Amino acid sequence: MPATTLEKAEVLEQMAANPAVAALSSLLIDARFSLNELTITVPKEQIVAAVKAVQAAGYNFMEDVTCVDWYPSEPRFHVTYHILSHSLKERVRLIAPVGSEDLSIDSITEVWPAANFYEREVFDLFGVLEADDDGHYRGPSPNIGTMIASTAHLFTRVVPSPY
Repeated sequence: MPATTLEKAEVLEQMAANPAVAALSSLLIDARFSLNELTITVPKEQIVAAVKAVQAAGYNFMEDVTCVDWYPSEPRFHVTYHILSHSLKERVRLIAPVGSEDLSIDSITEVWPAANFYEREVFDLFGVLEADDDGHYRGPSPNIGTMIASTAHLFTRVVPSPY
């Protein structure tokens, strides 16, 4: 692996043999290799295809899903997925930018069911809604209760909870 920071063109050229780069080369909108970690940005509409592609490339463990708020920049939110390959001993970070005008992104639970908890946390903390295969948005677990802490002051446009 390269020891320096590589931007998109350099990642595509110098790391073309990397399984994640090869699997996502047609989907990515940005790529960066820095501090010995590969970060690939994909459109939010392609996140399910992207996680399926890295899973097929040998990345077998979804570590977590989180979100970063880059207010006042747009797209405001970066939903971030950390995925590990035990056999390759590599990690890839997938980022799907989500604008503040449409706080929704497809759920990856069809690929990794364990993402359910993390996606609910992203909703609770940032208001970003993950939709299942049928287009239904999932909010907090009904087992937790019906009270959701209000985070309306964090958003320029609040999306009402479907629950």
